[in-house]
Amino acid sequence: MSVIEVTKANFESEVLKSEVPVLADFNAGWCGPCRAMKPMLDELAEGNTAYKIVSIDIDAEDELAEDYDVTSIPCLVVFKGGEEVNRSVGLIAKDAIAELVEG
Repeated sequence: MSVIEVTKANFESEVLKSEVPVLADFNAGWCGPCRAMKPMLDELAEGNTAYKIVSIDIDAEDELAEDYDVTSIPCLVVFKGGEEVNRSVGLIAKDAIAELVEG
């Protein structure tokens, strides 16, 4: 599976109603740490079926960012059963990303 681009239109189906846990990456194209984390998220998503990774551009989807109190990026939010269960703000290592979602 690859990283899925999520908008307000598909957020409910891709994140809130997901059968598997979801790691939501709130980011922006102008954010250096976000760009640094992208290859790690792509690697984690590749061939992964235990959870899915989605990407949310806060500039395009400012309402979603506001709904989930995202005030600093990169912000990783883990959802299970439609509820937020974990969060990390700032650039973190690939193994810490996996640990965040596998919890």
